Amino acid sequence: MEHLHNLKIAVDFDGTIVEHEYPAIGKDKLFAFETLKELQKHGALLILWTFRAGAELDEAVEYCRVKGIEFYAINRNYPEEVYDSSISRKINADIYIDDKNVGGFPGWSKIWQHLSLYDEWQKETEKKLRRRRFFFRSF
Repeated sequence: MEHLHNLKIAVDFDGTIVEHEYPAIGKDKLFAFETLKELQKHGALLILWTFRAGAELDEAVEYCRVKGIEFYAINRNYPEEVYDSSISRKINADIYIDDKNVGGFPGWSKIWQHLSLYDEWQKETEKKLRRRRFFFRSF
């Protein structure tokens, strides 16, 4: 799964990695940590993208570390980024995993299935776009 190498994946914490019990930390979502570990093993760069700040953020980061996940960055685009008002608060990622997605959270097994086929999905999407561009140029 070479296509996962250096793929930036922004992952929410509450409601995504764990059940939503904010400000407490909820129970682990089924397959969350197993999936995140596999993504990291294949070279994905995981960014924790969460509403949490201060002590609550520290608790979430430590919780994930104890479970075997250390993030590439936390609420930042890259580890060394220093936030100021000239930088967008939106994380620059290739993929966003969040329980607030349109359609809701599909579950970690579905996410793994989708991402393990990401390369094929991306090639198929590009092929469809080329066909569509050709169609519109014909008129």
